[in-house]
Amino acid sequence: MRIAIAREDLEGGERRVALIPDMVSRLTKKGWEICVETGAGTGSFFSDEDYSQAGAQIIGDKGQLWREADLIVKVAPPKDDELEQLHEGAALISFLNPLGQPETAQKLAEGKITTFSMELIPRTSRAQSMDALSSQAGVAGYKAVLIAAATLPKFFPMLTTAAGTIRPAKVFVIGAGVAGLQAIATARRLGAVVEAFDIRPAVKEEVQSLGAKFVEVELEEETTAKGGYAKEISEESKQRTQAVIAQHVASADVVITTAQVPGKKAPLLVTEDMVAAMKPGTVIVDMAAEQGGNCAVSEAGKNIQYQGVTVMGPVNLPSSMPVHASEMYSKNIATLLQYLIQEDGSLNLDFSDDIVDETCVTHGGELRNERVKAALGLESVAV
Repeated sequence: MRIAIAREDLEGGERRVALIPDMVSRLTKKGWEICVETGAGTGSFFSDEDYSQAGAQIIGDKGQLWREADLIVKVAPPKDDELEQLHEGAALISFLNPLGQPETAQKLAEGKITTFSMELIPRTSRAQSMDALSSQAGVAGYKAVLIAAATLPKFFPMLTTAAGTIRPAKVFVIGAGVAGLQAIATARRLGAVVEAFDIRPAVKEEVQSLGAKFVEVELEEETTAKGGYAKEISEESKQRTQAVIAQHVASADVVITTAQVPGKKAPLLVTEDMVAAMKPGTVIVDMAAEQGGNCAVSEAGKNIQYQGVTVMGPVNLPSSMPVHASEMYSKNIATLLQYLIQEDGSLNLDFSDDIVDETCVTHGGELRNERVKAALGLESVAV
């Protein structure tokens, strides 16, 4: 099987690479043929020479790389011009955003491309080393705290100086998934006093183990969906939740929001009134800004001043730390590749296997994932 590593769109802000040279070296030693598009590692500070020494073939012609590959590995979803280069029967592994951009999945089905979406790796212990959504969320949670600390006009830790004692910053993290837990841990390492909220009571112990206070609200409904993700809740529960959140937002120096529901618009948790009630100079980092935002005044990709509060809506935070983000994503991709590729070079397409079944979005001209079909308003897609 001929595996190709595509170059990401650096101008579009994607600096990660799907496989780093160290991982390529391990895979080529298994006898796999790996090709790398010229400059694929540039954004992550890996040179073509690094890949060449790892045993990969460097391909300068983008069209040739896409046309001749049996399997392409990427980070960001493919663009239309890239889709046109794929031949029938080829395979693609990438983040595909299949629920947010189901039209891309439909085009891949029509082209009879077999695709595996890294967002859909099941959250099970068996698939943990392939879980790119979690690995990249951890990077994002870490970086969110750093940009908040750099923006806040205060110290994070308590300091005892000749000029007096400086109180520590108060950080309030909304959402205790992977990103939220990493944000909590990072804020604590920087010396802040941290509180965290999540509608899932099961995460309380994890929050407390990191040294943060868990803010609780009693809801009379199930709040955890399949895979451990937060579930969309009723309007009554949302109102009760917002009442509790408002109290803690008002007293915080930094608010970091991470709450997202797969395939849905991000829940609105921080209203304009809550932002207005915050002290001047405080900071909000809305990690869900690209999905519509947890904060009413945030905008994706922009930093906004709202009544003295800085509201940040960063996008693609993992790409801002491309070295380690690529290293982690590369491990996820390599593990999945070794799981999928059989000794004879063919793909393991045993759909009775939960990893294969849940991750494979298109195959043989069919759109397989029911949630993607629903997003397109279709019951089935076959060509």
